[in-house]
Amino acid sequence: MLARFSIYGFLKNQRYYEPFIILLFLERGFSFTQIGFLVAFREICINVFEVPSGAMADMYGRRRCMMMSFTAYIISFALFGFVRIYMHFFAAMFFFAIGEAFRTGTHKAMIFTWLRLQGRTDEKTRVYGYTRSWSKLGSAFSIIIATLFVIFTESYSSVFYLSIVPYVLGLVNFMYYPIELEGHVRKGAALRDVLDNLRTTLHTSMRVRHLRRLIVESMAFEGVFNAAKDYLQPVIRSMALALPLFVYMENTRRSAIVVGMVYFALHLLSAWASRKSHRITQCAGGEEQGASLIWKGVLFIYLLLAAVLYLKWYYMAIAGFVALYVMQNLWRPILISRFDEYATEERGATVLSIESQAKSVSTILVAPLLGIAVDYVNMHGLGGAFWPVGAVGAVIAFIILTTVNLQRKQ
Repeated sequence: MLARFSIYGFLKNQRYYEPFIILLFLERGFSFTQIGFLVAFREICINVFEVPSGAMADMYGRRRCMMMSFTAYIISFALFGFVRIYMHFFAAMFFFAIGEAFRTGTHKAMIFTWLRLQGRTDEKTRVYGYTRSWSKLGSAFSIIIATLFVIFTESYSSVFYLSIVPYVLGLVNFMYYPIELEGHVRKGAALRDVLDNLRTTLHTSMRVRHLRRLIVESMAFEGVFNAAKDYLQPVIRSMALALPLFVYMENTRRSAIVVGMVYFALHLLSAWASRKSHRITQCAGGEEQGASLIWKGVLFIYLLLAAVLYLKWYYMAIAGFVALYVMQNLWRPILISRFDEYATEERGATVLSIESQAKSVSTILVAPLLGIAVDYVNMHGLGGAFWPVGAVGAVIAFIILTTVNLQRKQ
C-alpha cells in the first residue's frame, strides 16, 4: 500500500498549472487585489464543504470521497483552460474547492488507518513524510513537463488541459485501494448522522486544549503560507525579464524557463525536507520541540523576505521563498502527526478536515489583504512591490512564538 499511497501523491501533484497560475491571472489583466479575492473565494468554498466532506468520508467511505474529489478537479481544470472572463474564474475556483474539500484530511486518515491495521502507528511521521516526499517528487517532475509545454505552446492556460490526464489515472488508482481503508462505514447513514458526527468532533476539537492550540498553529502557518507562496511567481518573472538571458525569446517563454528551473529545485528540496522531517523531532527531543524550532526559522525567513523584497533584491527573495517552502515541508508531517494523537479512528478524517478548514479561514482573511497591500505599495512606489508578504508573515510568526509557545510551557 505504500506504493499506492505514493502513486496517489505523485499523480495528485501533476498540477502543471501551479507554477504559472498567478502569471495566467496577470496575463488576463487581473490586479493582485482581484487575484486575492479569487483565492479568498476558493478558500471560502473549501471552508464551507471541508468539515462536512470529512464527516461524509468517515460515514460513507473515504475512497468514494477521494474519487469524487478527483472528478471535481477534472471539471475545474477544464474550466480554467477554457474561460477568459474574470467572473467565470469563480466557477473554476468553486469546482477546485470541491476537489480540495473532499481530498484534504481524507487520504491522510486512510494512511493512518493502514498504519493501525499494520501495527505501525509509531512510524506516523516517517511514513507520512515518505509518502509526502513522493508528492513533492511528482511536483518536481511536473515542472519539467509544464515548462516544456508552455515553451512550445506559449500559453499558460493550455497546461490546465494537460493536468486532466494524471487525475484520470488517479481515479484508476483508487479503484485498487482495499475496502478496509474506507473506514468504519455506516450503511444507510442519514444526513443527520453526518451532522451528529460533525457536531461531536467540533465539540471535541474546541474542548481539548491541545487540539485548539494545534488549530491556531495551522491557521497561522498554513493559512499565511498559502496566501503568500504564489507571490514567488511574479518575483521570478521580474528577475527573469531583467536577466540578459534568452533575450531572443518571447517574454512568456523566458519567464517559463526561469520559473521552471526555480520550481524544479524547490520541489526537490521540498521532497527531501518532507522525507527528513522526522529527524527534526529526533534532534529536537520531540514533536513539540521540533515544531517550536521550525517556527523560529520561519520568523527569520519572513523577516529576511520583507527586507530583500523592499530592496528589490530578487535573487535573495527567491532563496527566501524556497527556504519557506522547505520549512513548510519539514513542519507539515510533524503537525499532522501531532493532530493524530488526539483523533479517534472513527473521526480521523473529520478532525483533519477541521484543521484544513481552519487554515482556509486564515487564507480567506490574509489573501485579499495581501493583494490590496501589494497593489497599494506598487501604486505609490513604497519600495519593492511584494515586501508586505514578508512583513505580514513575520508578525504572525512572532505572535505564535510569544503566545502559543508560552501555552506549551503551562
